Amino acid sequence: MRTNDELVPAEERPSDPPRPRMTRTRMGIFVATSVVYAAIVVGVLTTSWPVRFDWQVMLFRPYKQWPGIHTFLDYFVVLGQRGPTAVAVAAWLGWCAYRRRTLRPLLVLGTSLLLLNATVGAAKIGMGRLGPHYATEIGSNEMFAGGDIFPSGHTANAVVTWGVLAYLATTPRARRIASVIAAMLALGVGMTTVYLGTHWMSDVTLGWTAGLLVLLALPWFEPLMDRAESWLLAAWARLRERRALAPAVATAPIGLWGPRAPADDASPAREPVGAASRTGRTDASRTRSAARPHTPRSERTPVTPGGSRRPPQRTAPPVPATGRGRAIG
Repeated sequence: MRTNDELVPAEERPSDPPRPRMTRTRMGIFVATSVVYAAIVVGVLTTSWPVRFDWQVMLFRPYKQWPGIHTFLDYFVVLGQRGPTAVAVAAWLGWCAYRRRTLRPLLVLGTSLLLLNATVGAAKIGMGRLGPHYATEIGSNEMFAGGDIFPSGHTANAVVTWGVLAYLATTPRARRIASVIAAMLALGVGMTTVYLGTHWMSDVTLGWTAGLLVLLALPWFEPLMDRAESWLLAAWARLRERRALAPAVATAPIGLWGPRAPADDASPAREPVGAASRTGRTDASRTRSAARPHTPRSERTPVTPGGSRRPPQRTAPPVPATGRGRAIG
């Protein structure tokens, strides 16, 4: 199987930036984040201080305290929605993949979104927490009630989608700048959902930790992404070779204005002398009519579609002979 290095010439392939590895520091952060994740879940399940803080924020009703920024935050929270953010980031990473002649940026984005859907989606369905607007009892944790807001999907998606740009940064300086921007966006999206009353504060906190866990776990999937890239590039190369070797068959399109077939431009074949005519008779079997005398044009009877204009000439009947006198005309 061909590798990426064999498909792209060395002089045209830019140098690949160093890829993140699962170092001891990253592993320590991953373990610490996992502990925080578990602590938040246990605190909500036991209806301890996270739930009490959730109700304090909810009864404060932030959307009533600062109504002037409500319209702006309605648009700002879109930066955490899965569809718009994924399309925007995929377009940028697609351009980067084209420039670098590698599929890795798109594979990293796809892998991160798959991990996010699998982990956050399973937690949402499994714990079934209701949101603040649908709460049934003051002070309850609203768990296992058929909801789907714990953890916050907007917050986790903002962490992962914008954090992927920092993960794929090619220089340390660009990585630091992208990390700060991604953190600010994720922080703003999470607090916006609390302001609008669509999430508890613990939902947002768990969404931050869930998104961070996905980004920290990406180095474990780097070998799998390398194999996927090699397989996709090799399959694309084989497809191009088959297209190049396949004979080019020119097929005329069907339509009134399509190009004419070569047979249409050829002159029609003439029937040779002696061939059978339309009536099935041959020249040899035809009886030639006798030559007729030439009649001047002035003496010809004009012919119309209805026939001759001259009345037919009738001959007078013979006059019977009588004995007494002339025949009666």
